[in-house]
Amino acid sequence: MLTYCVRRLIWRCENIARTSHCCRVAFARQHCSTATPVRSVAEDSDHTKTLMQLCTDRYYIASGQLHRDSFQRGTNCGYGPLGMELKKNILEQWWNSVIGFRAEVFGISTLHASKDRTTERDGQLRVVDTENLRQILSQRELSKDQLIQKLQTHIQNGASLRTSLFQGALEQYVPSLELVNRKLPFGLAETGLCFQPSGGPSCPDEVTQSSLVWFCSPRTSSQWLDYWARHRLQWWRKFALGPSDFSCSDITEEELAGRASRGVKIVYNFPWGQEALETLLSRGDAELLQTHKSARNKLQCLDGRKSVVPYAISVTGNLERGVLAYLYNSLQQVKKVDSKQRLQQRKVLKLHPILSPVKVALDMGRGATVELRQVCEGLLKEFLEGGVSAWPGYIETMPTSMEQLNTKYDEMGVLFTVVISDNTLESGLLQVRSRDTTIKETMHISEVKNFLARYISAAQNI
Repeated sequence: MLTYCVRRLIWRCENIARTSHCCRVAFARQHCSTATPVRSVAEDSDHTKTLMQLCTDRYYIASGQLHRDSFQRGTNCGYGPLGMELKKNILEQWWNSVIGFRAEVFGISTLHASKDRTTERDGQLRVVDTENLRQILSQRELSKDQLIQKLQTHIQNGASLRTSLFQGALEQYVPSLELVNRKLPFGLAETGLCFQPSGGPSCPDEVTQSSLVWFCSPRTSSQWLDYWARHRLQWWRKFALGPSDFSCSDITEEELAGRASRGVKIVYNFPWGQEALETLLSRGDAELLQTHKSARNKLQCLDGRKSVVPYAISVTGNLERGVLAYLYNSLQQVKKVDSKQRLQQRKVLKLHPILSPVKVALDMGRGATVELRQVCEGLLKEFLEGGVSAWPGYIETMPTSMEQLNTKYDEMGVLFTVVISDNTLESGLLQVRSRDTTIKETMHISEVKNFLARYISAAQNI
């Protein structure tokens, strides 16, 4: 089974008919007049180029121009090990901030594809059986109209791929009512992959979305929209090096296009303009009624003593664009003088300690290689067992100076570098370098694990 865009198949049909039965979306840069750029256009371009190269070199995104274009567009780009870990950390923090924030929010999981998902207005993406498709195309006796009719029927019988998580929450609304004793408000949260038309005959774009659908009474829907907008903006700013780059703005009636009565978006000020990270919409009750065939009796909940059909407020996030926003926000370029008195630019990916993919890198100094490696392996095992992500730098065979290692780990966003040397074998002391301060501290090997655990725990509460 392969994924096909309807637009692609119609395009193919027209070409087949034309030959007698033979067988990126450009990134829309929305420049916002309210944005206040800090850097010049040339500096913004240089910053973008530097970040993209760093992400490719330091295992955040896969190499190749296509992947980088996808990343900037806010779609899945093919992550490297560190990019995947960063995305996982953001997803985990999002989940905790929604599910752990209020007792009335419950997690759900819905299918990527469904034959019953007929209420999505933009359900243009379907899964089709390519073998059956091939058989249809091989029937040379069919006329043009017959061929198109058969292809359209085949496409319509295929399962519809979800383009958002909103519909799944509406479908699970009724089964969830018992959880809350039919009382408002409550919410359903989910994260997962969605598929969106690419705007051409190519494969659909993949986007990892986060979704909270909050069901509340019609009389309080406006207040709840404001409540969740404040909450989401605070959450995005919590992990930011420069919080002012994240802001909140109302969605215009033209942008709403009848989807909702009111909307708010959380945006990040990229060099090319503001892009939405999360979109909050007050969607009323029409889509809920449509999903459940206007069965008002089974949809009603208690709002105090009154029974009402709730309004739905959707909070939809683009996690791919969120990863990109935090990478842009955390990259610092600082001028420094190296050991040979040469002026250089130090690039540091100052990701928040909670989001940073690697908390500590382990390396060896000069000394007995076999013994030092054994110490590193033992310490690495301790870190991993304690839930501290570690980078085994000691397995590198190419000779590298400490200055080069520090440059590499700063660009990777590693919080601390631990160096094991002969001194460690003799006295148990090792050297710990901080990414943010560049200060090197001598510490006993027995204290390192607890030090990192306390540091990360404290960062969680900032």
